[in-house]
Amino acid sequence: MSKLVTIYGGSGFVGRYIARRMAKDGWRVRVAVRRPNEALFVKPYGAVGQVEPVFCNIRDDASVRAALAGADAVVNCVGTFDAGGKNNFEAVQAEGATRIARIAAEQGVPTMVHLSAMGADPEADSGYAASKGAGEQGVLEHMPNAMILRPSVIFGPEDDFFNRFATMTRFGPVLPLVGAGTKFQPVYVDDVARAACMGAKGEATGIYELGGPETATFRELMQQMLGVIRRRKLMVNIPFFLARPMASVMGLVDTLTLGLVPQQITRDQVAQLRHDNVMTGTQKGFPDLGIHPTAPEAVLPDYLWRFRPSGQYDAIKESARNLRAH
Repeated sequence: MSKLVTIYGGSGFVGRYIARRMAKDGWRVRVAVRRPNEALFVKPYGAVGQVEPVFCNIRDDASVRAALAGADAVVNCVGTFDAGGKNNFEAVQAEGATRIARIAAEQGVPTMVHLSAMGADPEADSGYAASKGAGEQGVLEHMPNAMILRPSVIFGPEDDFFNRFATMTRFGPVLPLVGAGTKFQPVYVDDVARAACMGAKGEATGIYELGGPETATFRELMQQMLGVIRRRKLMVNIPFFLARPMASVMGLVDTLTLGLVPQQITRDQVAQLRHDNVMTGTQKGFPDLGIHPTAPEAVLPDYLWRFRPSGQYDAIKESARNLRAH
């Protein structure tokens, strides 16, 4: 019988790519999520019955144990940007990750992959980064041979980075940025999935920092995005001393309106943007896995075209203008 991998958060941005790859490699895939009915789109990734979404709440031992029963490998992709509520940083990214590793060790699961983040550090001034660091510690305590992945900002068709700011260009002539000089190494989602699959299959262990082939500032990445969607916007950098109180006010408005006016940036995200999100050079990376990372310019046009002024017809209109000019 084919081997079984349980992927916690397997219907999320990164998890779905890992699920698809593992299925193509012949594995049975159990996608553990809070809302299985919203994850039915993963079923066609394999043959009938090969990929199955199941319910799981990673805050509960019994739920995690049931989802892991009989698994030959486990991948944890669960993360959150919520500082409050039941599914907060600590509950999900520290305690949840540790719970999965502990139960995996109890059940004798041979391999584990944990998706962390660049800059993960238990002592970080960002709650997000601190909880990611605590999660790493908990995973390695119980599964010392686990593979830990620390990607920089991840891009791809479903990302919440380029898509988010491209959406903002539709409203007004100004594109506000917090931390315009902060550096990133954008990494393609399927490259991260390839690395994770190697760990799940027992081909790699240890901590890996995953950065793309290009290092660029936040401003430079937005310039690249604007070039792809063929729009001109005035980029305005908001200083950190202004960004923090602005984030506080946005949070209050979000609370008072019960989410009808969503918070555009949080105080924790402001804290994260104070630090470059690039490889430190102290850990292994893509070269150690034999993976050549994909550059953003090779992928961005494939999914950002819909933000162009005329969408898919933009290139046709441009070609027609050139013909008239000649």
